[in-house]
Amino acid sequence: MLELLEPEVLALGYELTDIEVRLGNGRGLLRLYIDSPNGIGLQDCEKVSRQASAILDVEDPIPDDYNLEVSSPGMNRKLVKPAHFEQFAGRVVKVKLHRLVNGRRNVKGVLIGLDGDEILVREDEVDIRLPLADVDVARVVPE
Repeated sequence: MLELLEPEVLALGYELTDIEVRLGNGRGLLRLYIDSPNGIGLQDCEKVSRQASAILDVEDPIPDDYNLEVSSPGMNRKLVKPAHFEQFAGRVVKVKLHRLVNGRRNVKGVLIGLDGDEILVREDEVDIRLPLADVDVARVVPE
């Protein structure tokens, strides 16, 4: 889905930061999260929604009925792409891991950044290295 929509969203001047798909009982949901250096307003969401809807109608990647929503990432945004871990360095983050790393599955601290294929988080004056491949969800903690 990302490969289908990301080039079109970029062409409109926005970053596609995340995609959420919920299918199942009843009508499904496809939610696109977009961002830009100038922030996101309602008109931005409408513009991306129109373009994405046209693409999805032609390509039809989801066979079930669904609603399309376009939103900003919000204050507790997910960090999905490697570049996000550099962009939000200095901010407090919560990281949930797929498996135990150093005996832990959850870490909260100041994001130092990305070092190769690991993210660095400072918790209680200790730098913790977390393999990017083991990250289930990483979110910015609102200030």
